[in-house]
Amino acid sequence: MKLINTIIVSAFFAILIASAQAKEMKVGIALANFDLNFISILHAQMEKELGQQNLKGQFVDAKGDVALQVQQVDDFINQGVDAIILNPVDTQGVAPMIKAASQAGIPLVFVNRKPEVTLGKNMAYVGSDSALGGKMQMEALAKKMNYKGNVAILIGALSTEEARERTRAVEAVIAKYKDMKVISKQTAKWQRNEAVDVVSNWLLDGSPINAIAANNDEMAIGAIQALSQKTKSDILVAGIDGTPDGLRFVQSGKMALTIFQDARNQAIGAVRVTRSLLDKKQVKTYTWVPYQVITAENYKNFISENSK
Repeated sequence: MKLINTIIVSAFFAILIASAQAKEMKVGIALANFDLNFISILHAQMEKELGQQNLKGQFVDAKGDVALQVQQVDDFINQGVDAIILNPVDTQGVAPMIKAASQAGIPLVFVNRKPEVTLGKNMAYVGSDSALGGKMQMEALAKKMNYKGNVAILIGALSTEEARERTRAVEAVIAKYKDMKVISKQTAKWQRNEAVDVVSNWLLDGSPINAIAANNDEMAIGAIQALSQKTKSDILVAGIDGTPDGLRFVQSGKMALTIFQDARNQAIGAVRVTRSLLDKKQVKTYTWVPYQVITAENYKNFISENSK
């Protein structure tokens, strides 16, 4: 009889464990701004991978407001999510969110925008090296310029390390070549319409620009739209991201080049690292997703890559 009772108790606990393992865990995903083209692609790719990993995702949009994002992360914690994926509005303003997640014992995975702090236990980053993206962009653009001429830089939101690091890298490349210099630089906050205004003002001022290096494709497209108002323009424009819109402008010859930033593998990587942390597995603190140069010669290889 004692043996039977032992077997029954063991079976009961086995059922409880199996039930717990089968439970669909919930992940809160806090994104910086749904309106940004690349982030919308990241969003769509993460949704697909969450299903593959048997994870339920809840997405929220910070609309570029860091205070709102802090509140959203607090809300996730109060709702009892099992993990959080964070695409930060301000890469220097992540301390409150790190502290809250750490105190709650909730895994925190950053994606696409690298936080400018040291990551602790139960935390990770999945994304690309911002400085490398800027370096690759400007080296390819400098070659097309025959290593001479004036460059204007369109900078993303100054609250993000990717804008600052890409810009610093572009400037460092230009500084290597004696016949090149930075003629102007200004933020357009990642936005196409903001870039139209900035570049239109440069043109009105008569700035002698030979090329424009934009921190992302959206601003590069805005620059091209502003330049199209000129009767003739031989100003070269380069972007970063390799979005579908960016590829169309490369195909048409209006954009000299862009740098492919792999939204799919950033999204897949972030969700898989989250799954591993939930399964108590060891993960790398930093998972780097490589960039590639896209030109008119190879753009066809990337057509299906950053699609939704």
